[in-house]
Amino acid sequence: NAVDQFFCEIPQILKLSCSESYLREVGLSVVSALVLLGCFAFILFSYVQIFRAVLRMPSEQGRHKAFSTCLPHLAVVSLFLSTVVFAHLKPFSISSPSLDLVVAVLYSVVPPTLNPIIYSMRNKEIRHALSKVLRYALFQLP
Repeated sequence: NAVDQFFCEIPQILKLSCSESYLREVGLSVVSALVLLGCFAFILFSYVQIFRAVLRMPSEQGRHKAFSTCLPHLAVVSLFLSTVVFAHLKPFSISSPSLDLVVAVLYSVVPPTLNPIIYSMRNKEIRHALSKVLRYALFQLP
């Protein structure tokens, strides 16, 4: 038996077991959903507290700086959580090894790759350079 992934994931390992794994899959889905909801609730609570503190700041410039720090982090966390939710909470009936591999790459490679780009978008020079690269790549314009 072989696991058709670039790292071992629990659903793929369950498929290799010789026993009936339906109850294990349901249990894994329930536990995954509870852990994910707990993490999401904690993150949401933390951001509510951060936004409350930021909105109490007297300085408009201070609020802007605080929001410009928080929003990129929120974008990266949202990207990661949305791909993880799709990967682990999708119905097993639509599961295929190739789709599982693509989704695993999405949540393990894409957020860490985009993380520096998202955080560096606060820099005007980097935004300008990225727009030039995208213009050239998409429209072949100098």
